[in-house]
Amino acid sequence: MNILFFAALREQLGCAHCDIDLPLPASLATVRAALIQHFPQQAKRLAVGHALAAINQTLINDENTPINSSDEVAFFPPVTGG
Repeated sequence: MNILFFAALREQLGCAHCDIDLPLPASLATVRAALIQHFPQQAKRLAVGHALAAINQTLINDENTPINSSDEVAFFPPVTGG
């Protein structure tokens, strides 16, 4: 599964994407847990509430959302604006 990273999160992780092998379908929570294992020094930045997630360019708040092999998964820091 190819996972994309954007904005400051990409800089903090030192990469724009990573590949993780997971049995599919997986939940967003499973993907997030795998990322935390892959980047243990950045666990806090990847945690719920610290990194937003999008599947197929739609913001996802439900960690139980299923993810399939054809889905685009992206993580990014919270966005502020004004």
